[in-house]
Amino acid sequence: MTESEFLEQAEAMLGRIEAALERANDSGDLDVECSRNGNVLEIEFIDNGTKIIVNSQAAMQELWVAAKSGGFHFKSDGTHWIGTRDGAELLTALSKMVSEQGGAAVTLN
Repeated sequence: MTESEFLEQAEAMLGRIEAALERANDSGDLDVECSRNGNVLEIEFIDNGTKIIVNSQAAMQELWVAAKSGGFHFKSDGTHWIGTRDGAELLTALSKMVSEQGGAAVTLN
């Protein structure tokens, strides 16, 4: 995959995550604030002040996630972003992280 293809896919996924979290926030399921700065999406949980950071790493062609549960790297297979350590799909893994940190069951899709 070229760098521009990677950046396009990464940007689309960051936007998808942000939109899903905004929907969860608007529906009252979660009290969260998202902010974007370039290739970095910061997810702040208002109730407890914790954060999850999702950012793209163009040199590695990966999306990285930093959460209370640890740091994770995801690589695109062309359709999904797959965890480099455990093979977990990004949105499934992130749903679990957000649910744990936010204190409410959330499914990102």
